[in-house]
Amino acid sequence: MEYSIDRQTIIGKGVIQQLQWVVDNLYPLVLYNHKIYAQKSTTLRRKVQIKMQTILIIEDEVELTRVLSSYLEQANYQVIAAEQGDVGLALWSQKKPDLVILDLNLPGMDGLDIAREIRRKTDTPIIMVTARVEETDRLIGLELGADDYITKPFSPREVVARVRAVLRRAGTTQESRDLLRVGELEIDLSGHEVSRNEERIELTPTEFTLLEVMASQPGRVFSRLQLLEASQGAAYEGYERTIDAHIKNLRAKIEPDTKDPIYIETVFGIGYRFSKELKT
Repeated sequence: MEYSIDRQTIIGKGVIQQLQWVVDNLYPLVLYNHKIYAQKSTTLRRKVQIKMQTILIIEDEVELTRVLSSYLEQANYQVIAAEQGDVGLALWSQKKPDLVILDLNLPGMDGLDIAREIRRKTDTPIIMVTARVEETDRLIGLELGADDYITKPFSPREVVARVRAVLRRAGTTQESRDLLRVGELEIDLSGHEVSRNEERIELTPTEFTLLEVMASQPGRVFSRLQLLEASQGAAYEGYERTIDAHIKNLRAKIEPDTKDPIYIETVFGIGYRFSKELKT
């Protein structure tokens, strides 16, 4: 619909006639343009809608869950929660969340059993939350495939930061696409996929990050502290040995023989490195 305004026509008319002309000619145009703008705005809003990432909290402390949910929702995450372990596992199966925050001491089903069941079926990122402070407890959780481990008490802001870091490592914001081929191993950095002899290998986000860091710089020795910082986004004092658990899991998945690894070498007293020249 198009309208042209004849200036001479407006000037030649009386005030009443001019107003009547505006009503008859311009008002329909305003209504028409407003309708088109509204339609475009609605279409634009639909286009920019982004699926929020879902976080599942399995925690029996109701107040703690409430506080964590509040902080996570402020950070633009959708939160679902369960107080019992068995209910939480069922909720995970139904909702397919992007990440699970998992307490170890739960009624209904132990947190370690939940982690074992989740990891048996998928590589959903897991952050374990517990009051247990023994290093052996952390190692057990990490060996089961947990991506991070936080001990109570903690800051809710720290949990949000850890969630972001783990999801980032899980590949949710990857933009570039690179492929590394080392011997029989193929590492798709963008797709977060690893295969050996064309058979796909399931890795957790933390395991993939460790492999990516080392394989990108073969021959370079990384200390446990450096690997911890690369995989967790920060180096937390006293957690360096947790890297050993992740490396053990990673070797079990990519090495033809874990007793004689050809990809990930141990540099005694320092840390690990990705082999520069593969053993034959």
